[in-house]
Amino acid sequence: MNPRRKSRLKVVLSVLAGIGVAIGLTLYALSQNIDLFYTPSEIVQGKNDDPNQKPEVGQRIRVGGMVMEGTVKRDPKTLKVEFDVNDIGPAITIEYEGILPDLFREGQGIVAQGVLIEPTRLRATEVLAKHDENYMPPELGDKMKQQHGAMGISEADLKGESEHDKAEIERTLKTLQGESK
Repeated sequence: MNPRRKSRLKVVLSVLAGIGVAIGLTLYALSQNIDLFYTPSEIVQGKNDDPNQKPEVGQRIRVGGMVMEGTVKRDPKTLKVEFDVNDIGPAITIEYEGILPDLFREGQGIVAQGVLIEPTRLRATEVLAKHDENYMPPELGDKMKQQHGAMGISEADLKGESEHDKAEIERTLKTLQGESK
C-alpha cells in the first residue's frame, strides 16, 4: 500500500474511533439520568414477577399508582407529607416535601419521581396528579344530563359506572388474568 493511502486510512480510522468514543461517553452519561417507570407491584415483586428485575435502593425511578384511602399523613409544621400508593397488588410508601398538585387526593392516580430509599419506600422530588380522562365542564355535564335523561340514560351510564360497564370490566380483567397465567 502506498504511503498516501496509508495516511488516509489512519485518518479515517482515527475519526471513526473518535466518533465511537464520543457516542459511548454520551450513552454512558445519559444512562445515569434515565428514570425508569415502575408500578408498586413491580417494585415489590420485580418486573414480570422476576425478583432479579427489582429496582435497587438508591436508584432514581418513577412510580405510578393510586393513593390509598386513609394513608395521607401531613406534618402540620412543615410541607412534609407521606402516603401509600398501590395498583392491584402491594403498596409502597412515598415521602414528599413540598406543595402537592391541586388534583392530589386519596383514591386519585399519581406519578411520583424520586429515589428509592428502602425496598418499599420512595423519597419523591416531584409528585404529579393524573387528571380524570372523563372530565367535562359542569355546564356541559348539566346539558348532557338534561338531554340524556330524557333518553333514559342514567348518570351512572354517563360516568361509566353502570352494571353493563362493570360487567364489561370484569370480563376484561378475567381475560387478562387468563392470558397472564
